[in-house]
Amino acid sequence: MSAEASVGSGAADSAQSTISQHVFQNSGEFRNQGLLGSKYVKLNVGGSLHYTTVQTLSKEDSLLRRMCNGITEVTTDSEGWIILDRSGRYFDLVLNFLRDGSVPLPEDRRELDEVLKEAQYYQVQGLIQHCLGAMQKQKDVLETVCRIPMITSAKEEQRMIATCRKPVVKLQNNRGNNKYSYTSNSDDNLLKNIELFDKLVLRFNGRVLFVKDVLGDEICCWSFYGEGRKIAEVCCTSIVYATEKKQTKVEFPEARIFEETLNILIYENSRGSGPGGLHLLDSRGAGSSLEPATQKRRALWRRQEGEADPRKEGT
Repeated sequence: MSAEASVGSGAADSAQSTISQHVFQNSGEFRNQGLLGSKYVKLNVGGSLHYTTVQTLSKEDSLLRRMCNGITEVTTDSEGWIILDRSGRYFDLVLNFLRDGSVPLPEDRRELDEVLKEAQYYQVQGLIQHCLGAMQKQKDVLETVCRIPMITSAKEEQRMIATCRKPVVKLQNNRGNNKYSYTSNSDDNLLKNIELFDKLVLRFNGRVLFVKDVLGDEICCWSFYGEGRKIAEVCCTSIVYATEKKQTKVEFPEARIFEETLNILIYENSRGSGPGGLHLLDSRGAGSSLEPATQKRRALWRRQEGEADPRKEGT
């Protein structure tokens, strides 16, 4: 082959390479047309139409930015709408987060889960963290709510006490379960028992399970459970003969109720850790090692509540 033929062949190859490169670049520009080549973007998200800008979609390193950059291929219809096969219900929320950096989230947990799924699909990390933070706040609020179960059957009560990992305090009150008249102070004392129950619920919420029972035979009775068994009971009613007829007397032994509530805290962390709590409580009595601890807890309670010793006030 002559030198001229060689030079001509090289020029032809160079020209063909230039043409191929130009065609490739043009095809790339065509593929990005309507994204990088345009300020505005038309999105069809599950039939929901949205009109926004490339600048908005590119604010976070997300799937939407990669669509704008041409890294992720997109599907368009004959009218130039980019088709996204997702529900469009929360896409406005995604766009508003990209625009403002924050957005009000639904309070309903199910809807919040759906928003989180959309944020994860589009890989908008800021919105993902926003949703997770809102979920944690909801969880914290729910955990601080005082819940007082109401016993509906003896079988339910047994199962609840047997499976609970915390000490249990049950107040049984049923004023109507009485065939005699009440003494003059009984109604007031019954109310005081109920008020004390509410106060203890607030004070030991999260540490003790407090339950109410309005189905039993007793009119007013406190029961204290640890590790699935009854540890103590304070019955507040008795039958008296203040007149010619029998009467029901309701008492308010506040000091003893306080003491038994404090004592039951021994079982707070003992479930599943051996019988140590049982031995401590079974050894109660004068001179036992538990008595100083009980006195110390009572003193701490009084300091925290700013109250006088209830035993000095009388019952």
